[in-house]
Amino acid sequence: MSEEAGHMMGLYGDPSDQRSLSLDDTSSTEESPDQTRLSLETTNDAVPYIGQRFPNHDAAYEFYAEFAKGCGFSIRRHRTEGKAGVGKGLTRRYFVCHRAGNTPVKAANDSKPQRNRKSSRCGCQAYMRISKTTDLGVPEWRVTGFMNHHNHELLEPNQVRFLPAYRSISDADRSRILMFAKTGISVQQMMRLMELEKGVEPGYLPFTEKDVRNLLQSFRKVDPEDESIDLLRMCRNIKEKDPNFKYDFSLDSNNRLENIAWSYASSIQSYDIFGDAVVFDTTHRLTAFDMPLGIWVGVNNYGMPCFFGCVLLREETLRSYSWALKVFLAFMNGKAPQTVLTDQNMCLKEAINLEMPTTKHALCIWLVVAKYPSWFNAVLGERYNEWKAEFNRLYNLESVEDFELGWRDMVNSFGLHTNRHIASLFALRSLWALPYLRSHFFAGMTTTGHSKSINAFIQRFLSAQSRLAHFVEQVAVTVDFKDQTGEQQTMQQNLQNICLKTGAPMEAHAATVLTPFAFSKLQEQLVLAAHYASFQMEDGFLVRHHTKLEGGRKVYWVPREGIVSCSCHQFEFSGILCRHAFRVLSTGNCFQIPERYLPHRWRRISTPATKALQNTQSDHTERVQLLQSMVSTLVTESAKSRERLDIATENVSILLSRIREQPICSQGIRESSSNQR
Repeated sequence: MSEEAGHMMGLYGDPSDQRSLSLDDTSSTEESPDQTRLSLETTNDAVPYIGQRFPNHDAAYEFYAEFAKGCGFSIRRHRTEGKAGVGKGLTRRYFVCHRAGNTPVKAANDSKPQRNRKSSRCGCQAYMRISKTTDLGVPEWRVTGFMNHHNHELLEPNQVRFLPAYRSISDADRSRILMFAKTGISVQQMMRLMELEKGVEPGYLPFTEKDVRNLLQSFRKVDPEDESIDLLRMCRNIKEKDPNFKYDFSLDSNNRLENIAWSYASSIQSYDIFGDAVVFDTTHRLTAFDMPLGIWVGVNNYGMPCFFGCVLLREETLRSYSWALKVFLAFMNGKAPQTVLTDQNMCLKEAINLEMPTTKHALCIWLVVAKYPSWFNAVLGERYNEWKAEFNRLYNLESVEDFELGWRDMVNSFGLHTNRHIASLFALRSLWALPYLRSHFFAGMTTTGHSKSINAFIQRFLSAQSRLAHFVEQVAVTVDFKDQTGEQQTMQQNLQNICLKTGAPMEAHAATVLTPFAFSKLQEQLVLAAHYASFQMEDGFLVRHHTKLEGGRKVYWVPREGIVSCSCHQFEFSGILCRHAFRVLSTGNCFQIPERYLPHRWRRISTPATKALQNTQSDHTERVQLLQSMVSTLVTESAKSRERLDIATENVSILLSRIREQPICSQGIRESSSNQR
């Protein structure tokens, strides 16, 4: 869209120059019988002509508007004239180009701020005049003046649709937008969904993102300042009930809420163990209040998303992002993550460099890839899918040199030398391309599977945004539900029979230490190791697939110190040893995986929720749930053999007898009952 069209989006319908255009009887050719016949005989009905008839002035307006749209401009009603005397009615109307007239300079007013924006009006003289006549007692309107000379450039067909006169939201689309708003998705996502539903190209809906935001703004039924007060009151109430709940906020110069962030006790405990790699998703907004929303998410030892914190910002600036990062670090006792994944936001990038200088910042590849259809589909046409396949190959390379050579070849092959998106991606390559990231730990969150689960997790926070003050509670409910679901999934994983595929002592050792999720990743590498050959060299080992005669990975192993490393950097990237390292360990008669290569974050450790149960004796309900989980595990393990079943039956009978000897009304039950009243 041209700059001129952009100005028009906000300037249409300014009434400040209602009388600034001079149109009188001498400014056009008046109707005469001869002229009328000539026009009827020689003029295309799609173009206004002198003497053209309409049943009413609305029909004339619609005709001229359609003509203007085809030419590249829009129109507005300018001036009306009527006969002298009361009740005589209108006899003449003027329709003019939207750029007609000149906006007068407003008088300066020191007490009232003035908006300094450029007007699109340039004194254009294009117009159509209609006059009311009565033939045989039937009133009609005739064109009595028409001029189609413009003193400005007319817009192209793909630009004219941005003019406000041609932008509209139908009742059906309004209902759809409001339904989307209730689900919490962003305005940008709404636009993409509706484009898909209507089968139109990106940007070709009859309305813009700004129109949608204005529509949502009009449906606000609460005072944002009152909502802010309620939100702070809500946080204080939660803090009184749970001293471990943390929140912080900032006020602007007018003492209004500017930013607010919060985190729950369980989230802070989770971060202490799993906060080495995090996603800070700032791509969503609370649509009901048009506020940017930032959500901190990680992944636990069972491969499931875990929530760390939330922040609401008034605006997306370096200052606001710096505030958010400082507060988050304060919540987490000053512990910065090793790596953080974000959207392609330059203000956020700069803020991370300032507030988390030791943290490796990278871009969420799934957020970048989501923009490719709008960036490259039209540019590449039929070669778009071919380009995507080549991009994916480059993305997964291991060598920086191979990536940069391949990128150059890709640009040449697809003729993308002048494409600004390609130039931007290459400039930021160290933030998203795997060859530059493999030596940093990301807990597997760069994969498509994890991206989908994290996005689904975040979407749960964005539903039912009816009240800003209730959003903190809504997040708490979602996190609690996710924690309960996670406990169930964790129990299901632990109850699954682990099948050893290689019979190697290293595999059996890992199965007793790692969670089922992590063990499955390690087992995959251990199975593949059998397909590789290792060759000892002066400075280590060369490992390559048995079908290959060249290439391979360099593996270094120091048995006495229990150190092994591979040039593929898979362990550094995911925390799971690679097939190349396993091949060397197996060749060297290593029967146990060195401790340092079984990271604590992937082990079967007590989760923060379980620790809380052990330390909170009064939480009767949760302790019962824990006992039920233990009993379920006991039954599953006991049923595997007759000997196990006999031991379990005997000991449970003894335990049950001891429990029945204890009094029923314990202190814990009394406290639980009183809390439930």
